[in-house]
Amino acid sequence: MFGEVYGAWMIEELKEHGYSISPGAIYPVFKSLESNGLLISRDEQIGKTKRRYYKITIKGKKELKDAKIKLKELIGEILD
Repeated sequence: MFGEVYGAWMIEELKEHGYSISPGAIYPVFKSLESNGLLISRDEQIGKTKRRYYKITIKGKKELKDAKIKLKELIGEILD
């Protein structure tokens, strides 16, 4: 469930769900999440293509779990 992702893939995935996110918006988010210890990254060069892959940390998994709980509560309040 928590594999590695890279920015261009995430942008395309979000587009498939109706969201239009630019590289100028997504990469600062990744950088902020990494600065806060929620993601780690690594660079990989394949031919001329260089990619930075991101992976969730243990701290990130905990924060995600907490955020899901809060989101469920909010959705419940909105739908009641």
